Amino acid sequence: MTVETINPHTGQSEYRHELMDAAAIEAVLAAAGDAAERWAATPLEERGALLRAIGHQLRARRGDLQRIMTAEMGKLGKEALAEIEKCAGACDYYADHAAGYLREEIVETDASRSYVRYEPLGCVLAVMPWNFPIWQVFRFLAPALMAGNVAVLKHASNVPRCADAIALVLRAAGLPEGVFGVLHIDNEQAADVIRDARIAAVTLTGSERAGRSIAANAGDQLKKCVMELGGSDAFVVLEDADLDLTVRQAVAARFANAGQTCIAAKRFVVVEAIADAFVERFVEAAAKLRLGDPQHEATTLAPMARQDLRDELHRQVRASIDQGARALLGCEPDASHAGYPASILDGVAPGMPAYEEELFGPVAAILRVRDEDEAVRVANDTTFGLGGSVWTRDAARGERVARRLRCGVAFVNAIVRSDVRLPFGGIKRSGYGRELAGHGIHEFTNIKSVYVA
Repeated sequence: MTVETINPHTGQSEYRHELMDAAAIEAVLAAAGDAAERWAATPLEERGALLRAIGHQLRARRGDLQRIMTAEMGKLGKEALAEIEKCAGACDYYADHAAGYLREEIVETDASRSYVRYEPLGCVLAVMPWNFPIWQVFRFLAPALMAGNVAVLKHASNVPRCADAIALVLRAAGLPEGVFGVLHIDNEQAADVIRDARIAAVTLTGSERAGRSIAANAGDQLKKCVMELGGSDAFVVLEDADLDLTVRQAVAARFANAGQTCIAAKRFVVVEAIADAFVERFVEAAAKLRLGDPQHEATTLAPMARQDLRDELHRQVRASIDQGARALLGCEPDASHAGYPASILDGVAPGMPAYEEELFGPVAAILRVRDEDEAVRVANDTTFGLGGSVWTRDAARGERVARRLRCGVAFVNAIVRSDVRLPFGGIKRSGYGRELAGHGIHEFTNIKSVYVA
């Protein structure tokens, strides 16, 4: 089967490739199976040296990686370069800190000696999305490799060259054959791979629909999985917020990566006393964003990754307007292939798609509330639970409100983001399990108790 990728800005064919057949899939899995035991036995210091070499290669090849990312999924050039540097930083971080995270933990019991150790599981299958086509891979890969696991990647179908470019980086850094492999396969083939005995665990970043399918297949095989799914993060603006800071950060929180971010601020829950002032300034600032060629420095809003995604977003917008939401900015597709302008909906209420669903694109939903307590109630009135942020001049108050948000990641006076030093993940329909920090490296280990009488 031939798969074609389309440039989101031009609408032109970017790349064609064939999905793997059974023999090609077997070759990748066999190589991973052969490498698993050897890599697990590789001293941690050697793994760390290789991870630092990978970080070096990422930085050395950042220009090529940036061009591929921009061509395949439309990412702004400057955002792509920042993403590559973040990946290199994650490699450095785990090279420096894995020994501490994986150190055996002595536990005092009635035994002469008892302790907990962290052992690799084997081969991890990663099913990764297109929106951060390099970072999403390294977010799992850096800790998984340092823990002694090998990995195979099924990347999103519209970023095949990104997947191959990652493999080239790892080979150039000297990673042994079989420790990382790429599978160009469809969803049905992925289900077969999950059933393969050589796959020990699965990690997915993607939609709720993909999560249900992958988790069901992994569960059927009793295999560990981590699910990082969608989000509809609340951006809670209290009446004492610093408007200069809050509006500036609101624009970045909603429209970075064309709004195609699981932890983007999507629902702006604003206390009524400050709502008019916030909305007026938010609209004014968002209107300055310029949609265009993502390779051009003057462009400040990237196109969406695919035309079908743009069309689905517009369906949600139109349905919300039909139910009473007010379009304050944008809310109509751009004439370019997959472009959608910065858009803001006011008067969003329960029952509307903009309230109930994830808007995975550059559309902000304004939800006006009476006070702090109603802000918390509305922020939590969602089936998702990934992130949330609180904006107030009183940091202690912000922290109290952040602790009331039912989500996996809560920030005060800062944009929600993934940080390699902090565990990352969600609750409810946003998934389960954690990535990054020590929690992330432990997810794909056998946490093994040893008791010596």
